[in-house]
Amino acid sequence: MATRIDRSQVAVTALRLLNEVGLEGLTLRRIAKELDVQAPALYWHFKNKQELLDEMATEMFRRMGTALCAVDSSDWQAVMTGAAHVIRDSVLGYRDGAKVFGGTRFRGSDYARPVDTLMQTLVDAGFTLPAAARAWFTVQCYTLGHVTEEQSVYPFPGGERDPYYDEAQRTQRLEGHPLTADAGQVFFNDLDTGFETGLRAVIAGIEATLLPANR
Repeated sequence: MATRIDRSQVAVTALRLLNEVGLEGLTLRRIAKELDVQAPALYWHFKNKQELLDEMATEMFRRMGTALCAVDSSDWQAVMTGAAHVIRDSVLGYRDGAKVFGGTRFRGSDYARPVDTLMQTLVDAGFTLPAAARAWFTVQCYTLGHVTEEQSVYPFPGGERDPYYDEAQRTQRLEGHPLTADAGQVFFNDLDTGFETGLRAVIAGIEATLLPANR
């Protein structure tokens, strides 16, 4: 009897495999083998890999939904900071997680509840809806961009630092460019502090440029 599968089951399996094989090694054929079905069975649900990535990103966001809605504060800056942390922590848990999550199209509509909650918080704080949308999109893009760089330095969740970012070797490669070499110490070390510092700058910029009372 043939095994019956659905889109959600495929996405969940793909996310489980991601830490093992990475984005490059994640193929429909590899997922089919894990599910013990023939590869053509997956093409019934996904025409190509991009559709699979869309479903994977949607599943990732579903898993964040409860935590995003639980960010509880009447202070919009704290809500934005908390939501950014939820996304960062979640995406860092998957190998190549930022590459999978970013630039994809969410499926269905169950992801919308956390976004509605965030938008309402910002509108209640005095943002217009267009400004609230731009504010959250900016925070999300900053967060995913930072995680993309983090996952270049530490490719495996909880794993070792990529040897390419060895400080001594990098300084040697950049001999004659001391400012670039020193800047790299900021870029690629103490990534937690770097994320916090950048996020504060982003939120301060949002307050200065998008909140009507400050314009």
